Amino acid sequence: MAKSILITGGARSGKSTLAEATVLALGAPALYIATAEAGDEEMSQRIALHRARRGPEWRTLAEPLELVRMLQDSDGGPPRLVDCLTLWVSNLMFAGRDPVAEAEALCALLPHLQAPVVFVTNEVGSGIVPDNALARAFRDQAGLCNQKLAQACDELWLCVSGYPLKVKPQ
Repeated sequence: MAKSILITGGARSGKSTLAEATVLALGAPALYIATAEAGDEEMSQRIALHRARRGPEWRTLAEPLELVRMLQDSDGGPPRLVDCLTLWVSNLMFAGRDPVAEAEALCALLPHLQAPVVFVTNEVGSGIVPDNALARAFRDQAGLCNQKLAQACDELWLCVSGYPLKVKPQ
């Protein structure tokens, strides 16, 4: 069984930086599985900044929806980083798919993986209650998916203002 790690925290908390360092500590080269889609110029710039921060030891694959298949197809190779589950949940919702069922399938896969995987997700439940139904549904779905992954992963880390806290040891 491969090691699985979930890293969570708020926006700009240091999650991705911690995740990248963690994956490279597990081995290089590494595979970066990106769930983001560049739907506008601002998102394109964010994606470009993430890519620029990573070095040549990273190979990037984009997969906005079929994360289980991507992890199966890439298994047996280098350690993987999935960034991020929050965008994956959003993508699934907009595609009319059930994020919780997809997260359950992802959790069921973890014990069967050979190569390590690190997941990044946003802790979306620490803020105010959103003022519209879609945002509340997203917050609820993301929170439920995060709970399932936190239970299934070997380790859980919380990033707060650039400082990682180990919440669940292996």
